Amino acid sequence: MKQQFPWKSTLVAAVLTLAVWSIFQYGIKQGLDLKGGTSFLLQMDLSKIDSQGHATALGQAEDIIRKRVDRFGVTEPVIQQIPPNRILVQLPGLDEAKRIEARQTIERTAYLEFRLVHEDNEKLVSESLSDPRFEEPVGYKKLVHEDSRNGQPTKRTYYVKVRPEMTGKHVARAFVQYDDIGRPYVAMGFDPEGAVIFGRVTSANVSRQLAIVLDGELYSAPTIQDAIMGGNAQITGNFSLSEAQELANVLENPLEAPVKVIETRSVDPSLGRDSVKSGVRAALIGAGAVIIFMVVYYLVAGVVANVALLLNILITMGVLAMFKFTLTLPGIAGIVLTIGMAVDTNVLIYERVREELASGKPLRAAIAAAYSRAFRVIFDAHFTAILTAAILISLGSGPVKGFGVTLVIGLLANLFSGVFVTRMIFDWLVAKGWLKSFQMLHVFRHLPHVNFLGVWKIAFALSWALIITGMVVFVNRGGMKVGVGEVYGIDFKGGDTATLGFTQRMNVDEIRKNLEQNHFDEAYIQYERDLAGGSEALQLRLPEGKTEEVVKHLQDEYPQAQFKVLSTERVGAIVGKELLNQALWAVAVSLIAIMIYIAARFGELSYGLGALVSLIHDVLMTVGLFCLWPWPHRTFSMPVVAAVLTLIGYSINDTIVVFDRIRENKKLTGGKLNYFDLINRSVNETLSRTILTAGTVFLCSIALYGFGGRVLNDFAFCFVVGVLTGTYSSIYIASPVVLWFHRKEATRTSQAAMKKPEPAKA
Repeated sequence: MKQQFPWKSTLVAAVLTLAVWSIFQYGIKQGLDLKGGTSFLLQMDLSKIDSQGHATALGQAEDIIRKRVDRFGVTEPVIQQIPPNRILVQLPGLDEAKRIEARQTIERTAYLEFRLVHEDNEKLVSESLSDPRFEEPVGYKKLVHEDSRNGQPTKRTYYVKVRPEMTGKHVARAFVQYDDIGRPYVAMGFDPEGAVIFGRVTSANVSRQLAIVLDGELYSAPTIQDAIMGGNAQITGNFSLSEAQELANVLENPLEAPVKVIETRSVDPSLGRDSVKSGVRAALIGAGAVIIFMVVYYLVAGVVANVALLLNILITMGVLAMFKFTLTLPGIAGIVLTIGMAVDTNVLIYERVREELASGKPLRAAIAAAYSRAFRVIFDAHFTAILTAAILISLGSGPVKGFGVTLVIGLLANLFSGVFVTRMIFDWLVAKGWLKSFQMLHVFRHLPHVNFLGVWKIAFALSWALIITGMVVFVNRGGMKVGVGEVYGIDFKGGDTATLGFTQRMNVDEIRKNLEQNHFDEAYIQYERDLAGGSEALQLRLPEGKTEEVVKHLQDEYPQAQFKVLSTERVGAIVGKELLNQALWAVAVSLIAIMIYIAARFGELSYGLGALVSLIHDVLMTVGLFCLWPWPHRTFSMPVVAAVLTLIGYSINDTIVVFDRIRENKKLTGGKLNYFDLINRSVNETLSRTILTAGTVFLCSIALYGFGGRVLNDFAFCFVVGVLTGTYSSIYIASPVVLWFHRKEATRTSQAAMKKPEPAKA
């Protein structure tokens, strides 16, 4: 018998090797909170802009610089306005070469112009060389283009119009392409108005040369061969790939007014060592709790799940390293929560194995059937989460886009490790004869017969009453006024920054703990050093109006430091309204997309609406309880937004499990059970896995909440609430929506069902 090539084990070994190699080769880039980085203070030249437009120009410059930084490959930057004319940009990491490149990308104005070349250019050039009294034609200006394409530097002179035919403000997109021999150039596409103008200019000037001028420098002067009506153009030149990429970046994001770096500093991590240690400690405790639970409850199968779990983490870290994504402390917390969520996959499979064995199937057949039946649910849960992430990537920007990318990586890694790898291991153990039984503990020895839907109306009403109360508090705390409301923290509404000089350096963690104990909860603290050789200073970012109070407190608490205020300034939000609006639109679109997918997948609109209503319920419940919580005073920050976004991908999981069992039981019973009994039976049959899947994520969340310190407290709080509400909503929100669509049928039989529920079969 011909031996088959062991492609499965080879694939796993290759993925494992690539992940380990990527981590050691590239390392994991750490964010500003973990490692610190470089701070650029920019000053904007507003002299040519009307005074009434200064604030608008500064806001536009902030958005443009954020887009440039995103395309430059730096994630999780800090970008803040400092009115009236300055912007603070902090980037994680950066060696000297990258620092120079980042500075050039940020500062470059990229003022693009298309100017016609004089029709008699060759004659004018000849006259300028022979006639010492030669004068430039009125309305034209001499520009020189240097080219070294053929190995020899050459210079060509052109007389081009002073007044451009068109400017770069109409460039909608710019990207790098390659010519026939592999040289990079920049291709451009214009917006609709620009396409019309460019078409009119080229059609009226066929056979003339059109000079492409960038920041006053002539890049090329191609001859117009024919009218160009498609709204496209290109800039050729002796570009390196990095030069072409930088040019495309700034052309797509042009500044209306020039900016100049007036100060460059290195900054310490925004979190102290104790904060980082507490976060890592909480992550290890949460991961350890899940690993121990899986071994205790599922025995040998739990060991297999943990192997897949470790591979999942390794793959995720390897991809982060390979593509140079930035890891932050909330990112570490997110990975820990991914661990809890990844265990869901194994719980679904293992509980299915239990059911298949109980039906009398042998071990090999039970495992095969369990993977086959569970995969449908696993795929639906992962696909909806990936759908959410894809929309966040396409519609979001900055941190939102980075979150979406990380979510996709974790989900795809989990599909590979949690399904493919564990199945391979079980097949191998059974084939070797080392696994002869599938032992595991029980949540319930006998299947429960709880009449969950008997109180659905009461639960539904109480749930939405609590949400309405939370939303009232949210609105009263200014939740509808982004950038102003009390409910928003410094990330969303800005605050004050104070730079303090000192004679004795104090520990950042000690300062932070002292401020927290005295109810100055929201403070960003970091040391910074001037790269030009200046002295070290302590920078505080605080809520507006708190600077004087905090500085006086520090001076009283640490007289030996002799803190002295060097400067104070009002700073804008890190997360602007545009960025938040993009995130909200991304969330809204993802919710609608999930509804459509679930409705199509389960063949009924009721399932899609049930999923949509439960997701809205979970998000609003989390936000409402976040606002209602009495202490500590909680405000929305980017980590909190990340937690809420994560909930969208997580909370749909249990709903899909329940829906899948409803669909399955409907087929098994041939439609003989009414929906009231059908849903009750399905919820009871999936109750053990609901408890187990929610329990593992809850373990991670509680670990982060209890041991992660103040920095992760708000993030963890959202997930503790989210886990509970996500489990609750699958039973009392999503299922009643499906029931409501079949309410006539349910009304006829609900009374009888409440007295004597239909016995469920294992």
